[in-house]
Amino acid sequence: MDVLIVGAGPTGLTLGIDLARRGVDALVVERAPGLFPGSRGKGLQPRTLEVFDDLGVLDAVLAASGPYPSRMIWKDGARVGEQSMFGKVEAGEGTPYTEPRMIPQWRTQEVLYGRLTGRRGSPLASEVERGGGPVAFGREVTGLTQDADGASVRFADGTTVRARYVVACDGGRSAGRRALGIDLTGEAVDPAPFVVADLRLDGLDRDHWHTFPKDDGSALGLCPLAGTEDFQLQARLPEGSAPDVSPDGIRKLVDRYTHLNAEDVTEVRWASDFRPRAALADRFRAGRVFLAGDAAHVHSPAGAQGLNTSVQDAYNLGWKLGAVLRGGAPETLLDSYEEERRANAAAMLDLSTGVHRGDVQRGKATVQLELEYRESSLSVDTRTAPSGVRAGDRAPDGTVAGVRLFDAFRGPHWTLLGASAPGLRSLPAAPASYGPGVFLVRPDGYVGWAGETAEGLRQYAERTGAFLAA
Repeated sequence: MDVLIVGAGPTGLTLGIDLARRGVDALVVERAPGLFPGSRGKGLQPRTLEVFDDLGVLDAVLAASGPYPSRMIWKDGARVGEQSMFGKVEAGEGTPYTEPRMIPQWRTQEVLYGRLTGRRGSPLASEVERGGGPVAFGREVTGLTQDADGASVRFADGTTVRARYVVACDGGRSAGRRALGIDLTGEAVDPAPFVVADLRLDGLDRDHWHTFPKDDGSALGLCPLAGTEDFQLQARLPEGSAPDVSPDGIRKLVDRYTHLNAEDVTEVRWASDFRPRAALADRFRAGRVFLAGDAAHVHSPAGAQGLNTSVQDAYNLGWKLGAVLRGGAPETLLDSYEEERRANAAAMLDLSTGVHRGDVQRGKATVQLELEYRESSLSVDTRTAPSGVRAGDRAPDGTVAGVRLFDAFRGPHWTLLGASAPGLRSLPAAPASYGPGVFLVRPDGYVGWAGETAEGLRQYAERTGAFLAA
């Protein structure tokens, strides 16, 4: 086996899809008996929508999601104010998606699982209906060892699976991270306990995100989840209180904080408590084992950065593993995963903590369209006076010779703009917004190389897996 992915959350499923389309033999294993049942990470940022466009799941995500509603503030049973959840981000040809979409995490995982396993007409080959498949549930990891050629993962049932690489996407309490002895360093973001739950209730409209603040700083929110009959409850409780996440406990919270009664909650579907924390793994790689998603970084839910940053981890690592395993790229290419993603995750942790504490507004800063890898060793710009898009920047959308760039980028390949070369998908120019030059766009939609001409391109391609024919 080429790659064993531990964890069937958004990170692991995204990575599984990306590797499958590259012909990499990968298996996703999950400790739980099925997909995660809660709505927890319900916000998808525009950059994640671009990734899902490339992976072939955007239409399903858009159909199952909706825009964020405005916040309605209540006090003593009366509506006292309404405010937008996000600052507006200007749309343009280069940014086709500018507004976050709301979709419960369980639904996002359903869409990704369907794509990976070949259900709902997915073109990815599936073994599921024949009794096998790319996802195995009920597989708890109890140990991990590695050597120069691969890694072996031991499961609670006594079996072992060996793979050339292992990616731990198994959450903040990652068994893979613990087996490697990698610390998760961080701090509490808020001293108060929090509760999140999915429920159904009577007595509130579904056009607003209803919030019920108290004078002591505690608060409760009830947000209608697009595409469902559910509301997501989020509550910040008084410091020192003990959360009760039983159905009766959730009903009591609604009764205590809102003008509704406990019996107005007709069903509690899922509930959990947590304390917001910001933490970062000391390393994202140890030999043949990688950390991704919550196994590598844990965020406050404020600003919807955690799930989205996790998807970006998978998207960054997928093409690199594919290039090494199937494209003949040198194994050293994989070193760039930690180089690029750890710095990015650290920045996103600062951002989500800032949103939680009210120092940063949701909007341009949180949509993740300005993420870049300019300082990466994979970002090479040979122009004497680069302007517009630079190596390491996200490659904006646009139109060249009647071809939409995001259509040209879609798929597990590199794309060359402004020149042609054997072995690469090429377009004769870049949009004016890119500035003058030749641009080589990575499979994950970032500019890897830029030059005034194509001179030096072949050398770059050979070390990254974007090989040119002789």
